[in-house]
Amino acid sequence: MADRTIRVLLVDDHQVVRRGLRTFLEVQDDIEVVGEAGDGDEGVARAEELKPDVVLMDVKMPGTDGIEALRKLRDLSNPARVLIVTSFTEQRTVVPALRAGASGYVYKDVDPEALARAIRSVHAGHVLLQPEVAGALLSQDVPGNGTGRGGSLTEREKEVLGLIADGRSNREIARALVLSEKTVKTHVSNILMKLDLADRTQAALWAVRHGLTG
Repeated sequence: MADRTIRVLLVDDHQVVRRGLRTFLEVQDDIEVVGEAGDGDEGVARAEELKPDVVLMDVKMPGTDGIEALRKLRDLSNPARVLIVTSFTEQRTVVPALRAGASGYVYKDVDPEALARAIRSVHAGHVLLQPEVAGALLSQDVPGNGTGRGGSLTEREKEVLGLIADGRSNREIARALVLSEKTVKTHVSNILMKLDLADRTQAALWAVRHGLTG
């Protein structure tokens, strides 16, 4: 049981999809659906209004799509974690969504219980990637991904980076390495700065690419 209820916003242009998601999520003791939106712009506005913990975001929507909505939320420094829920698996969809700031990526045919676990996971600070999604990203050699700069990392920073790639939150990393959360946050900031990476998702992918996972 979570310490508190996870507040979730649903953003999808298909009402039947939103209804199905709401129906399932409302029976979860630790998850509350606080609102819905039918497109990206409405989703951004509702996220600013409702301050959800997690946003379930479709990618392909009329008008402002999920990727652009992600960028707008990032520009607004909205703290919500965004979990992409979509039927699209092409690299041209996967890569931009995660690089725009998504915390995870699952498909619309995901098992309901697995979806609930995914929501809890990204809410806890984890990076959630399906194996084939990680493979799609790792096949991209995107400029600015930190390639070749791992020599500047300390051994402790490499340990932290490996745990980030394993999906650990700062709290879990602190527990595993017997450090304070504040110290872990400092290490994470240093890692991102040294590798010229934007977020934990990119850091996790860098670690996988360079063999720093457990």
